[in-house]
Amino acid sequence: MSGKVAIVTGGGRGLGRSYCLALAATGHSVVVNDLGGDLHGEGGDPAPAAQVVAEIRAAGGKAIANGADVSDWDAAQDLIESAVREFGGLTVLVNNAGILRDRLFANMSEEDWDAVIRVHLKGHAAPSRHAMAYWRAQSKAGATVHGSIVHTTSLAGLIGNFGQANYAAAKMAVVGLSHTLSREGEKYGIRSNAVSPSARTRIEASLGLNQGNAFDTFDPGNVAPFMCWLAEEDCPASGQVFHVYGDRIEVLAPVSINANFRNNQQWTVEAIDKALRGRLPAKPQLADFVPELGEGH
Repeated sequence: MSGKVAIVTGGGRGLGRSYCLALAATGHSVVVNDLGGDLHGEGGDPAPAAQVVAEIRAAGGKAIANGADVSDWDAAQDLIESAVREFGGLTVLVNNAGILRDRLFANMSEEDWDAVIRVHLKGHAAPSRHAMAYWRAQSKAGATVHGSIVHTTSLAGLIGNFGQANYAAAKMAVVGLSHTLSREGEKYGIRSNAVSPSARTRIEASLGLNQGNAFDTFDPGNVAPFMCWLAEEDCPASGQVFHVYGDRIEVLAPVSINANFRNNQQWTVEAIDKALRGRLPAKPQLADFVPELGEGH
């Protein structure tokens, strides 16, 4: 495998842009993938990806722009192959591209559901599938592989969020995808992790601007060093879920046993009610994870 090579989907703006710049600064050749569509996944513009490429090259780095639709299986394969053709290999895939179609679930159209699931879930799965196949082939050919896949999840997926049933469902599914790829990729030198970032982007527009404080908690650049750490050849993390923002790194356990009840015989409805009523854990709140936003956010 040749050097350090990264693909960042949705790399033309916001968090994706910050990842591209940081990875380039740490020696990665970068494929900046971005359709350039609007927040709802409509339209297209090559300018955002081209601008990031220009910034990387101006700083002495190597980068190319790519406009592939990551939710298209064949286009995603060409995206992976473009990194190999241009830079001789692939070491890290950052699945970052996303859209929003927010609506109360009782009013949500099939189109709005399908569009968000397609971009967020299939748009993670398709590039990952072809990256996994590439790395597996390299490993079987005798190469030492240090492949890293980073999936973008969200607190909306982990705890739910009003008006975002489609987005939340996709983001929780991404966690399951990441866990599975971590298990399947281990024998080939492939790691997979999921990161929930809280930063000021088009998707997270509700996060306030810096109010003159010395440290801007929701600057997208705060998350970028963590992505670079996950890209490191000797990074120990795999199968993990992280929430990263500001100066915080939270290691999450989406599946854990909060309570364990036994009855020593087959349960009855009455016995279940007696055991569980009043003892179920409270629903997690956003402020549990991002105290700066407060309870009312």
